[in-house]
Amino acid sequence: MWKYREYGIYDRLTLWGYKHKTVNHGQGEYARDEDGDGFHEVHVNTMEGFWSLLRSWLRPHRGISQEKLPSYLSFFQFTHNLKVRGKRLLHSLLVLLVG
Repeated sequence: MWKYREYGIYDRLTLWGYKHKTVNHGQGEYARDEDGDGFHEVHVNTMEGFWSLLRSWLRPHRGISQEKLPSYLSFFQFTHNLKVRGKRLLHSLLVLLVG
């Protein structure tokens, strides 16, 4: 029997402080509503959309050094989250800065 295995890089996400959940396409699962509110919280569309935007953003740079890649990714993640979360993110940043 074939056993589902996701791409290995995702194993590191929890080590880096990210929350990560999966869906199993091999068993017909493409999204999951975990709390029963009718909204599917777990799906791949968010990550696929993020990677698509990142590739488009990096394309004009025509190559990034391995040394600087984490900085580019962090900057992109910050600006993406700022657009998505808006004022809620600003409030969180102020709380961190002020203490």
